[in-house]
Amino acid sequence: MSRSPLIDAARTSGRRVVGITASAGYGKSTLLAQWALAEDRRVAWISLDRFDDDPAALLTLLASAYAGISPDDAGLIADVSGLGVSALGRAAPHLASVLAASPAPFVLLLDDLHLLRSPACHDVLEVVISGIPGGSQLVATSRFEQPHLPRLRASDDAVEFQSGDLALDADGARQIFAQARVDVTRETATAVTARTEGWPAGVYLAALIARDSRSQGAKVSGADPYVADYLYRESLSRLPERTQRFLRRTAVLDQLHAPLCDAVLDETGGQRQLRDLEASNSFLIPLDRRREWYRYHALFQEFLAGELRRVEPEIITKLHLRAADWYEAHGSPALALEHLLNTPERDRCVRLVTQLVQPTYSAGQISTVQRWLAALGDAAVESYPPLAVLAGWIAALTGRTAEAQRWAAIVDAARFDLVPVDGTASFDSARAMLRAVMCPAGPQQMTIDADCAVTQEPPWSQWRDTALLLSAEAHLLTGDTDQALPLFSEASAVGASLGNTDTIVDGEAELALEAMERGRWDEAAERVEHALGTIETHRMHDYAASVLAFAAAARLAVHRGDLAEAGRQLTRAMRARPSCTFVLPFLAVRARLHLAKVHATIGDHTTARHLLREIDDVLRRRPALGALVDEVTEFRRTLTSSAQLSVAGASPLTPAELRLLPYLQTHLTIREIGERLFVSRNTVGSEVASIYRKLGVSSRNGAVQRATAAGLLGG
Repeated sequence: MSRSPLIDAARTSGRRVVGITASAGYGKSTLLAQWALAEDRRVAWISLDRFDDDPAALLTLLASAYAGISPDDAGLIADVSGLGVSALGRAAPHLASVLAASPAPFVLLLDDLHLLRSPACHDVLEVVISGIPGGSQLVATSRFEQPHLPRLRASDDAVEFQSGDLALDADGARQIFAQARVDVTRETATAVTARTEGWPAGVYLAALIARDSRSQGAKVSGADPYVADYLYRESLSRLPERTQRFLRRTAVLDQLHAPLCDAVLDETGGQRQLRDLEASNSFLIPLDRRREWYRYHALFQEFLAGELRRVEPEIITKLHLRAADWYEAHGSPALALEHLLNTPERDRCVRLVTQLVQPTYSAGQISTVQRWLAALGDAAVESYPPLAVLAGWIAALTGRTAEAQRWAAIVDAARFDLVPVDGTASFDSARAMLRAVMCPAGPQQMTIDADCAVTQEPPWSQWRDTALLLSAEAHLLTGDTDQALPLFSEASAVGASLGNTDTIVDGEAELALEAMERGRWDEAAERVEHALGTIETHRMHDYAASVLAFAAAARLAVHRGDLAEAGRQLTRAMRARPSCTFVLPFLAVRARLHLAKVHATIGDHTTARHLLREIDDVLRRRPALGALVDEVTEFRRTLTSSAQLSVAGASPLTPAELRLLPYLQTHLTIREIGERLFVSRNTVGSEVASIYRKLGVSSRNGAVQRATAAGLLGG
């Protein structure tokens, strides 16, 4: 059935966004396929699945699709991903700016948007949509209302098609019957269309039933043929029992592959079944040109899953377990986990999540990690203490302080004598490192904990560099610089050998700052260059450890007399500092102290004093930070007694204001922003007013423009 009139109307509308919203079976994906064939502009197609419900994953997909049609933007994928990268504050606006600067018009086709349920995904998508330039279009299909459409509808910048627009008339029904090689009269086609209310899937199924029953169409207007169960059962009942069983049982799979199907069904013949089903046009969609991977039409899969629950519910768990076994054996543990989460095998789920947390977090897919932990539930996480340690690390590194402290308390009270599957030498070592990084009991206990981990983690351990780094930081807090420096050097070298970039950045930054203290500026420059190069390569601009590296780079620039470069590095550091909270106390205080020193050096005492107040907030919660407290006291005395009385610049945005700032790019209300950030409406209102005052603007758009120009938003 041709959708050319709809496609032509949308293409010539002048609107940047096209929303196609209808329930299953209305031919939304078919419309996109026809659109792609009709286009003379560059076309990028993204078919979403339920595993893409993560803002980092979504942005990677969007960037990959655009890079595929724009060879000059091959590095875009790396630009929007990275360790701890801010999806809304950095990646989304960067992608939007790249799209806005596209040298040629394009069409971005986004299928099955309803599979994205996370508000964070729709927030980043709204920012990306803002970058679609005139002459280009984003076309999205969904079963449900698309969150971005009401705003675009109000500004007359969207074309919308709904079920009524996609419903078939009698001529369309006759075309579908003709494709099924069934002759029907116009009267019969009209009757079928009326009975199915123009639902394309219903008409198509009716045509298949008519073909298979060799009727001329008279029987296709049965009791209530638009109801999916009736139509599918009529279609399914005509297939051999072996084929019916194959269809039902493989409905647990999101993608079909002959060896996978054989494993799940515990039999052979999957390749022949898939080829026969494809040849019979039984709602099977190929996913690659070699015809090795397929998926069912979404509506058909939902029906088959219902049939499986109705006919043989007792086998569902076994099917998921077989799928998990196959995926794990073939190097896809994340997909294995998704199947395991549908089974009672909680112990196995917990261990697999424990193995996957670190690589998934390092890929920037924090929402996916959080979804797994939520699916397991706190009780399951607590039941495996090594996973509770990782939950504490994730919370600490993402600034969720209350959660980090809660997990730390659980870990402290736990016992575990087996070998963990997280790569650490022991649970005691893992617990010691978490306790060391949060430093709740001062530098002496931190030294004991860190040195315990150094002793236990062997040279080949993925955690060896972390243990060394924590030991170095602990010795620095005790004032033992001579012991700390070689540990920082070793941590950086081991981190490089393991591919753990955070220890490289932190270690090189600390070594650079110490070299500056000793007047070894050439060495400091090499260290800074190494740290900044690692940050750039791995897109770590929003990561906690990067703040100290930016501070070191700013100090080096001031020494060289390059105030413009110093300002750029200071902006990067100030922007990333919200990730440095009191649950990473030595990093939070040290980074702010060095930033305050640089600001004071260039005459900006206002910002220096503000940073001291932030340091005081950390020290109220973590007062025992050894030599670092003395350094803060000395700097405070120097700043207070400074002869320079002038105050340069306005107060900087606070960490809370920086966390809120990216949401000003969206059209979320004050209340909705508060819900995203888990704060009250009044708090958001006060912070927005403060942002406006500090940036010297009076509107959201003005704040976004000023913040982008200042380097506080975007890439």
